[in-house]
Amino acid sequence: MRLFVAAALLCVSVIGVHSDSHSLRYYETAVSSPGSGLPVFSTVGYVDDKEIVNYNSDTRRSLPRTEWMKKVESDYWDEETQIMRGAEAVSKHNVQTVMSRFNQTGGIHSFQLMYGCELRDDGRTEGYYQYGYDGRDFMYLDTERGIYIPTMNEAQITTQRWNQSGVRVGEQNKNYLENLCIEWLKKHINNGREDLERRVRPEVKVWGRAQQDGITRLQCLVYGFHPRPVDVKWMRNGKDHLPSDEMSPIFPHPDGTYQIRVSVEVQPRKPDTYSCHVDHSSLEEVLTKKYEPDNGLPLPMIIGIAVLLSSLHALLVLESFSKKRGEGYKTTSTSDANSDSSNPRA
Repeated sequence: MRLFVAAALLCVSVIGVHSDSHSLRYYETAVSSPGSGLPVFSTVGYVDDKEIVNYNSDTRRSLPRTEWMKKVESDYWDEETQIMRGAEAVSKHNVQTVMSRFNQTGGIHSFQLMYGCELRDDGRTEGYYQYGYDGRDFMYLDTERGIYIPTMNEAQITTQRWNQSGVRVGEQNKNYLENLCIEWLKKHINNGREDLERRVRPEVKVWGRAQQDGITRLQCLVYGFHPRPVDVKWMRNGKDHLPSDEMSPIFPHPDGTYQIRVSVEVQPRKPDTYSCHVDHSSLEEVLTKKYEPDNGLPLPMIIGIAVLLSSLHALLVLESFSKKRGEGYKTTSTSDANSDSSNPRA
């Protein structure tokens, strides 16, 4: 269970292409030294793939990131700000505590937390709490039993304390995931429904380039679609699925839509045909784009696409890095962040 492999993938649960499921999730990070170029403490919240709230120790304010987040209660932002300010002291302590357990006295280190809940279209709910240290798993919440499980030896002291009778941090967090988190997710869905549930059809382009030994590399570029979940695959003769040897991440566009590229190497034989099949919630049926040997893209266009993909990849890496936000915080009746109180010190 690699914590920030999931974070780099935006931590999107496996949701069906045509699902109306929604998620509320938070990424927090505490950094041991301001010399890293990152704020000492920061938090980013998301509904589905939309950033809704951002706090860091430089601005010291919780700020809305979408217009529809301004529809929440008038005192929401003041309370969120106070919660985050209180969490800074705890987070600074926790970074130093975990550093001492690794016998580290210097350098730049980070203590992260990601947590959230999901509301499935059939009414079922799920949730998770995962802590990490320097990008590796530290401990996680067993949401069935309401206890914390260490994933490295240095976390055992923390889990023993948090699981003690009379403390039971895991039960508090479990209660938050099953109740308050879901309640706020429903509020956010209602406020941002037009944005969250808009459907934009994908555009599809396919091309191929001859390689050595009679091999052709087929490329399928799917772009301009919303929401994010999409299924793209190459098929031979319309029925045989060809496993992809290269699939890009789903890149975000500045206009709020997405893009993905899927490649496969084949050795064309007559009368075989090859086509790219795209399934997306904006489509009434699967969209199929057939590859024709003479429909290869001009070299300048191929170069342009390569440059665009490289730029988008750099943006995604930067975005996923900025999401690594960790350690707990406090909740009041008008706040959707975390559970009943700041999680105790590590």
